[in-house]
Amino acid sequence: MKMSVATRIAFATAITLMGCLGAHAEPQKWTTVKIVTEGGFFPWNYTKPDGTLGGFEIDLANNLCKRMGVSCTITAQAFDSMIPALNAGKFDAIIDDVAITPKRKEAIAFSVPYASLCYTFATGKNSDIAKSLPPEDKVISLDDNAASSDAIKRVAAALKGKTIGTLSAGTSVTFVNTYLKDAVQVRQYKTPESRDLDLVSDRVDVIVGSKDAMLGVIKKQGSQNIALSGPCFQGGVVGEGSGVGLRKGDTELKAMFDKAIKEAQADGTIKKLSEATFGMDVTPL
Repeated sequence: MKMSVATRIAFATAITLMGCLGAHAEPQKWTTVKIVTEGGFFPWNYTKPDGTLGGFEIDLANNLCKRMGVSCTITAQAFDSMIPALNAGKFDAIIDDVAITPKRKEAIAFSVPYASLCYTFATGKNSDIAKSLPPEDKVISLDDNAASSDAIKRVAAALKGKTIGTLSAGTSVTFVNTYLKDAVQVRQYKTPESRDLDLVSDRVDVIVGSKDAMLGVIKKQGSQNIALSGPCFQGGVVGEGSGVGLRKGDTELKAMFDKAIKEAQADGTIKKLSEATFGMDVTPL
């Protein structure tokens, strides 16, 4: 059937409009990614004397960016302003040992985990706390109510009346407020350095944090009298592990990070980098 001139023009116009709509509907092509980190959370990320950034997450971020075929910039900023800055478009991704928790999922999206987390304690080597806490080498799931309830009771008894140091914006303070607030006095710190210094100086009795970070603490100069103590708790408020924080609408960027992280896990890159940094493998389970 032949079409009239008017019909042919209308048909051609429709095809052109469909092509334009299709072009606008294509996902964003990422060529550059702006990453934010703390630059002061040794050994995950830290600022070197020359002002450049180093640490496990900096090495991993550079590796992931190479796999994704994008150019990345990494900027240091205070932790508590990262999520608002991300959602405001100042940055595209957060890589700062951010635990994947239900509460944070309300505000942002996450990549698949690039590191598993469990939270434990550090105290003085000769402290009575170290002698009364449950065994240090045991990992306990907070999702296992029976096992975690017993362990938390023992930890609370060992720490009763003590002062515990946590970071003011992070999972450690949530962990303490959830499970130990009735047993301890909590002192919050904006930086790991100030928290660790107060432990060395006996201004707090114990500190809490992810085991890999605590291993970094005892490696610092001046921390020779600090030791890990007590079991390591995972799951629950501790979350699913550390992931890249992303805006909820950036689904293509999430897919790119997910693919790169899975590749880095499969070929042993995460294992290699974490063992070199922490002395332990933090590859997600």
